[in-house]
Amino acid sequence: MAEKVSISKVIAFRLAANGLTERADADGLISAAGRCGVQNSPPGSALLALHARVRDVTSDRVTAAVADDKTLLQTWSVRGAPFYFPTADAAVFTTGVLPTTEAAMRRFVRGAEQSIDRLDMPLTDVVELCATDIVDVLAGQRLAIDRLGEQLADRVSRRLTAKQRRIWNEEGPHAAGQPIGQAVVHFCLRILTLQQVVCFAPRDGNTAPFVLVDEWLDQPIPDTEPQDARAELVRRYLHCYGPSTKADFAAWLGVRAGDATPWWDSVTSELTEVEFDGTAWILTTDVDELRSSPQAKGVRLLPPRDPYTQLRDRETIVDKRFRRDVWKTVGEPGAVLADGTIVGVWRPRKKGTTLTLTVSTFTSLSSRHRTALRAEAEGIAPLRSASSVAVEFETF
Repeated sequence: MAEKVSISKVIAFRLAANGLTERADADGLISAAGRCGVQNSPPGSALLALHARVRDVTSDRVTAAVADDKTLLQTWSVRGAPFYFPTADAAVFTTGVLPTTEAAMRRFVRGAEQSIDRLDMPLTDVVELCATDIVDVLAGQRLAIDRLGEQLADRVSRRLTAKQRRIWNEEGPHAAGQPIGQAVVHFCLRILTLQQVVCFAPRDGNTAPFVLVDEWLDQPIPDTEPQDARAELVRRYLHCYGPSTKADFAAWLGVRAGDATPWWDSVTSELTEVEFDGTAWILTTDVDELRSSPQAKGVRLLPPRDPYTQLRDRETIVDKRFRRDVWKTVGEPGAVLADGTIVGVWRPRKKGTTLTLTVSTFTSLSSRHRTALRAEAEGIAPLRSASSVAVEFETF
């Protein structure tokens, strides 16, 4: 019979696994990024997420890890979103994310289906055409997506039939004035990142330029069997978000539940069934930790799309009344974490060198928590290039 676990134990386990029970020392930056990767959209979120987990995080330090040490890599990964993760774990967050079938790949790049259908080509064939030409287009350069898409689309068009080329050059439904071919290339780049062809260089102003992975890194990414990379990705997911289900894993990954079978089946022998909001699964090696994780203390200001709030069973951590306040479709705020509980949201605004945080809570906060949140805000200010910070409190 499956062991029943309480919500409080699950939350304590997940917070500890996400590095939110206690901040790691400064040398824990890379391992913190490797738990489940750190999403960097909106831009700057990854920096704040790492700050919530690691002491003495600075923008310069993270940039150096990407640009100089090359110990962090930034590229599109889970759900087609930009992520930071350790370069040593690149196979897990690229090969391990890559959909295994044409149908699953089309669903992963949601929005491309209509244009791909009009071209009457498999998506995998279009990706292959892009892969053939991108080395010549991008060699020795850093190009933002619009410029890269324009040049690559022009190259690929020369390999198409006359009918396909006509469709390729038509204005498409994706953006005003954008040819179908350029939009399709943009979608294909999401697959090329998972194939370790391209990645991101550090941002240049408001753009995140692409570079060739083989040129960017000092040494090639070690070859990893796809099934091994997929299995390790599921392990990372379950360690951060377990107990969980295949359907929730699929939603986190960015595919349908039926598409996730090659991932989930690769680790079934490593799982233990537990009773948590129905039947769920956890890594057998994590069962003791699930039973005994300490309760989190202190406060954190989590950014929008923090790894912790990317779990799929949102009802576990936020009351139904407030879920739409935490997870907005547009203009998503950060989350306020106090003693292991999400107690509200926060939004920044900057004027000159002064950063003002508006903290909106579900109930009134104690003076202890308000003092601690002001201290957290002081730590965030330099990450937003601010020399001073003010915190305003309000209650929903």
